[in-house]
Amino acid sequence: MNKQIKNIAVLTSGGDAPGMNAAIRAVVRTGIYNGLNVFGVIQGYQGLITNNIKPMDARSVSNILHLGGTILKTARCLEFKTEEGMAKAYQHVKENNIDALVTIGGDGTFTGAKIFSERYGINVIGIPGTIDNDLAGSDFTLGYDTAINTVLDAVDKIRDTADAHDRLFFIEVMGRNSGCIALRSAIASGAEVVLLPEQETTIDDLIKKLELGASTKKSSSIVIVSEGHKKGGAFEMARQVNERFKHYDTKVTILGHLQRGGSPSSFDRILGSRLGFAAVNALIAGETEKMAGLIGNEVKLTSIHDAITTQINKLEPDLLEMTEVLSI
Repeated sequence: MNKQIKNIAVLTSGGDAPGMNAAIRAVVRTGIYNGLNVFGVIQGYQGLITNNIKPMDARSVSNILHLGGTILKTARCLEFKTEEGMAKAYQHVKENNIDALVTIGGDGTFTGAKIFSERYGINVIGIPGTIDNDLAGSDFTLGYDTAINTVLDAVDKIRDTADAHDRLFFIEVMGRNSGCIALRSAIASGAEVVLLPEQETTIDDLIKKLELGASTKKSSSIVIVSEGHKKGGAFEMARQVNERFKHYDTKVTILGHLQRGGSPSSFDRILGSRLGFAAVNALIAGETEKMAGLIGNEVKLTSIHDAITTQINKLEPDLLEMTEVLSI
């Protein structure tokens, strides 16, 4: 028999991602619409430990769809990884009569949620919020689309100055273990080369591609580098190229945390709303230790275990081939 859910809490944890506020809004209003009491946990798992838990109503989430970041704040909480930290969190969950949690974040967030649920019997549903798009169980994660658009805006501006000065720009984007942002940004921006964690591109391979462009009178080149590229980041690759290839004036731009911020795209606003709505309905239906994700434009539930342990490669083969074909 399903445990009756009366009080739910929502939190954001780990790195922020555009679209988190849309998910928070959907959780709060879907919960209230269904007669539930909804609480917001400030600063993620840290807020559970310090009892920074606030009741929320429909007006608590007014006018937040367009905001980047998260109105609930976020933090990386090492204390929650300890038995003592989890025990403090559970004590405050009990004091607030919270029956279930909606956790918005990435693999670290979901790992903590799964352990907490198993240890204390709290129903948990996760929403994937990470710009890296590196979780199984959802074709797209919150913030991924916005991050790509942010990169595109920067690359378009850099392309202008690259063309004006016959320059070669190495532009480093986020993605320690996933090249999703780099690959799509490269296709959409017309970059000549993309360097990915999932593929090994040697310095010789890179120089051959740049030489080909120079021989066909390209006035500039853009190389998108995922931060997790195995042969080094943008500065290291630029240094090696600069030593052996003098055709262009070589520059480096690190976009860094610029990619996390900004107003979420329409896609991320709708995705956050859909997943927040689905998460609450899943809790009402008695589901737990599941993640709500988008697969083939349908919202589906995947076990949190599978979401964080399944080895995935989201680099579309046709896009990989296109980086070679369209950059000549």
